[in-house]
Amino acid sequence: MVAVKQKQGFLKQLLISILIVTISLSSIADTNRINLPELGNSASDVLSNAEEREYAESLIRQMRAYELLVEDPLISDFFSDMGYNLASRSDQPEAAFTFVVLDQLVINAFAAPGGVIALHSGLILLADTQDEVAGVLSHEIAHVTQLHMYRAFEKGKTMNILAMLAMMGLILASGGDGNIVTGAVVGAQAVAAQAQINFTRHNEVEADRVGIRTLAAAGYDPQGMADFFGKMSQTNRANGEGPPEFLRTHPMSVNRVAEAESRIQNLPPVEADEGRQFYIVQARLRALLEKDANKAIKHFNSELEKSLTEARENGHLYGLAIAKQKNAEYDEAETILSRLLEKEPSRLAFQLQMANLQLARGQHDQAIKAFADLYHSFPGNQAIAIEYGKALLDQHKPELAETASVILRQQLVTRKNDPTLYALYAQAANLAGEDIRATEAIAESYYQRGGTEEAITQLESLERRADLDYYQRARVDARLMELRIEQTVEDD
Repeated sequence: MVAVKQKQGFLKQLLISILIVTISLSSIADTNRINLPELGNSASDVLSNAEEREYAESLIRQMRAYELLVEDPLISDFFSDMGYNLASRSDQPEAAFTFVVLDQLVINAFAAPGGVIALHSGLILLADTQDEVAGVLSHEIAHVTQLHMYRAFEKGKTMNILAMLAMMGLILASGGDGNIVTGAVVGAQAVAAQAQINFTRHNEVEADRVGIRTLAAAGYDPQGMADFFGKMSQTNRANGEGPPEFLRTHPMSVNRVAEAESRIQNLPPVEADEGRQFYIVQARLRALLEKDANKAIKHFNSELEKSLTEARENGHLYGLAIAKQKNAEYDEAETILSRLLEKEPSRLAFQLQMANLQLARGQHDQAIKAFADLYHSFPGNQAIAIEYGKALLDQHKPELAETASVILRQQLVTRKNDPTLYALYAQAANLAGEDIRATEAIAESYYQRGGTEEAITQLESLERRADLDYYQRARVDARLMELRIEQTVEDD
């Protein structure tokens, strides 16, 4: 079991490393500038729109397969909303983007073909303000809108983007086979060498320039970008291990930070938001990812001894309440949450955590009522729907499962790629006696986590049943055909 976990951990790190090497929008600090030729619109033809969507969806499924994503809705939705706000003010507001948070405590971020932009959790936890994180996101968005990666790949024909995806898939499918992994890594190193030629400081400076403009247009303080870059330029890893990953993929220089500062001076002033929700989400991220609750409690208590704004203090108190609950210190957690709700009674994160605490304490009726009230006030909110559904299913009663089934199925209308929703819906449907729907949902949950073969197996078990009506059989057959075609393409 230990060996399996070590192998999975290795593969996680390897996938992230290859993503950074092959599709991170990096430049090499010591590379002489090589001017890119004027490519016109041809750079955008490296992938069709359909191929971009396919790449993005495949990449997300691969990340899920190795549990790299942070998919807590309060966290993921906050940074997705931040990203979409920025993207809507970019040079290409119509472009498709997908924003994700990775459960990786390194300080980094990257953009990939298809508009996938990833923030590492370590970067989020390091930031002092939401404007710093928004600055990183706007920088990565600019790399996408300025076609930097496509220009590089058009110039270096040695390995196209789809081939890289196949390489990553090969590594994951190999289960850690040394020969396959070595071959894939050699291929990644070849791409990295080409990137040294094709990616230059010019790309980084252009992303800064365009990103700063986008940042200000979206209502964030553009100084956040300069502050974070300045922070990174002065940061080194402890014990002489080298600079943070962000500096390896986004090399800094005094001139670059100064240029960013100069551009900011020419922009109209922005009245920055104090970032109350950011500090709440940041604290939630730390509390949920920290496996040792006592360590998290110590961190938040230490921070609360400092002189803080109310926004930051409330964030740390919220994180402390989550950590206390994880440590089964329910009375202390309730005291903290009650204090926070007195300050901000309408803050959804506080309300949800109090209801979650009631559920943990066995106060089921009280918790379900609290979730129901929130759901009726915010019927489209995913975080509420998931917590409400879990609370209903926790009772193991068919009548409550029917309610959960309705709530979760409504969410799936707009969130068709969410494996957590599918898994919960499968549980609800099964308990409510809808075993056909339950099996279909299980299949989709497998598929969204990268398990195409497992999804096919589930649907084939349904296909063999004699009690399917016409519409059920048509639905199952159609989905099976789609998955079999996709599996054939992947195998080829």
